[in-house]
Amino acid sequence: MHLRARFAMFAIKKSARVITAVFDRFFICVDNETRLPNGRKRKFTKMLDLHYVRENLETVKKALKNRNFPVDLLNEFAALDAERRRIIGEADNINQTRNSSSKEIGALMQTGKREEAEAKKKEIAGLKDKQSELEHQRDAAENAMRDLLSHLPNIPANDVPVGADEAANVEIRRWGTPRKFDFAVKDHVDLGETLRILDLERATKIAGSRFAILNGAGARLERALINFMLDVHTTEHNYTETLPPFLVNRKSLFGTNQLPKFEEDLFHIKDEREFALIPTAEVPVTNYHAEEILDAKDLPKYYAAYTPCFRSEAGSYGRDTRGLIRQHQFEKVELVKLSLPENSAEEHEKLTANAERILQLLELPYRTVVLSTGDMGFGARKTYDIEVWLPSQETFREISSCSNCGDFQARRMNLRFRRSGGAKPEFVHTLNGSGLAVGRTWIAVLENYQQADGSVIIPEVLRRYMNGLEKIELG
Repeated sequence: MHLRARFAMFAIKKSARVITAVFDRFFICVDNETRLPNGRKRKFTKMLDLHYVRENLETVKKALKNRNFPVDLLNEFAALDAERRRIIGEADNINQTRNSSSKEIGALMQTGKREEAEAKKKEIAGLKDKQSELEHQRDAAENAMRDLLSHLPNIPANDVPVGADEAANVEIRRWGTPRKFDFAVKDHVDLGETLRILDLERATKIAGSRFAILNGAGARLERALINFMLDVHTTEHNYTETLPPFLVNRKSLFGTNQLPKFEEDLFHIKDEREFALIPTAEVPVTNYHAEEILDAKDLPKYYAAYTPCFRSEAGSYGRDTRGLIRQHQFEKVELVKLSLPENSAEEHEKLTANAERILQLLELPYRTVVLSTGDMGFGARKTYDIEVWLPSQETFREISSCSNCGDFQARRMNLRFRRSGGAKPEFVHTLNGSGLAVGRTWIAVLENYQQADGSVIIPEVLRRYMNGLEKIELG
């Protein structure tokens, strides 16, 4: 794209307001090491700002290529940077000319050569206009560069498997043994509709496809799962429960990297406030401390939040159209951590274990995989997916995605901390994961606990949340 066209495109982009406002705090990150005063090594994420990208284009290109991300954006970045440097050089030359001319004018005035001095003033007046024009061109180039950087994903951690897609994901553990059935297995739709606890037809009438209505024991099971998950995470894992807004502004969506790249995946409120329904509680909860400087002694912070989630599922046409696997509205218990940089890898392992614990208590077989570079989410530097066994599909399906984002999100939302002794503020590391996706857990319970007569046994740990109900059955 021609550079001037690029400038013009940026000027009219709706997201420009957000990008311009927060870009000074926008970076991506790469692995590095430093030594603490006590001699211990601490892994940290080096700031990848305009200067870093400029000086390390090939390193960044390699990392993005491993993520299946088009590197032509970086070629455009280099062209814009060259144009910016040319403009700055020309502006500097003009400034030098103006400075020297000003001295000449002063000397002419002192010697009484007023006419020559006035002629010189008119000459440099044109240079002033040219310099102002160059400043506008420089600003346009920098804005276009910032726009490009806002579309770049996080850089994968060094231990993430390199691969093009999910085929390169690596299984790291399994828990439990899938049950062997001596009768024909039903899926959650057949089970739910037969038991009259799931109504997809009327949900479609009321709202449209990819919506569901849960009734009776089905609705109670959903609520039981939510309460059970929150109780485990708050009492066993020491998370603080929080109930955030379900609507957020564009600045928050930029902070957790839904914007500008994933605009079409959101449900927007169409008025001057530009709210959007949350696609995940990660957005409001991670932004809870945005633009704050926390005390290092108060880290880590653990938050657990139940919320409904809303996604347009753009680009998923034809995928998982049956049942509750992929819905426009679904419920989730989200886990969010804010960590010191040197502890984030360990906190990632703990967060993943916290999510796995729910499946263990429910006695649902699962496996955990580490995602490859080509399968990770935009803001993640490392991700574990937890996949639960679904008998009707005879396969494992994702039920939680647990990510360490390093300082990628914290830089976008200017979330920092300060160590003792008046140290310079540093960026927090943010982590998030489902603990769990409630709807998919509901599916897994129905399918794994189904009986030959079509009834469903309630897992023992849920019965106290179901008023002692031990089985869901017709009638």
